[in-house]
Amino acid sequence: MTGRLIRFWRDRRGVSAVEFALIAPLLLLFYFGMAELTEAMMAQRRLSHLTASIGDVVARDTQFSNARRDDVFTAGKVMMAPFPTSTLRMCVYSVVSNAAGKDTVAWVEKSNSPTNCPAANDVVDIPVSVLPASQSVIISKASYEYDTVFKTVVPETMTFRRTFYLRPRLSDQVTRVP
Repeated sequence: MTGRLIRFWRDRRGVSAVEFALIAPLLLLFYFGMAELTEAMMAQRRLSHLTASIGDVVARDTQFSNARRDDVFTAGKVMMAPFPTSTLRMCVYSVVSNAAGKDTVAWVEKSNSPTNCPAANDVVDIPVSVLPASQSVIISKASYEYDTVFKTVVPETMTFRRTFYLRPRLSDQVTRVP
C-alpha cells in the first residue's frame, strides 16, 4: 500500500492538465476584461469625437435652423456607430456674455433629453478665459451610457460625458432661426 502511495505521489503525467484547469478561468476572465476595456475606450473616444464635431459644425454657421439641428444630431448618431445610440444624449447651445460679463444661454437644442443641459435664458457661469465679456461661445455636450455584454467583468453601466467649448467662426454669435 505504501508503495502505491509513493508512486502516485511521484507521478507527474497529469500536472500540466491540472495546472491549466486551475489557471484557464483566470486567463479567460483576464481576456474578456481586456476586450471589454478596449470596447469601452472605443466608445469613450467616439463620444469625444462626436461631441467636438457637432460643436464644430454649429460654430461654423452664422445661423442654426431646425433642418441643420436634425442633420447635426443625425451625424452624431452615425459617428457613434457601431455602438447602439439609444443611450446617446446630445446638447448644443449658445451662451452670450454681456458687457458686464453676465453669461446667458441664448438658445438650446437637445437630442434624447439630456439632463445636464441648461434651458434658454438660464444664467450660467463660464470662465472668463473661455468666454470674455461681450462675446459668445457654442457649447456641445454629450453623454453615453455604455453597457457591457460580460456582466461578470464589468457589472455596472458606465456613463461617459464630454463637453466642448467653441467660438463662432464666421460671426460674433450663432443665431437661432426656425
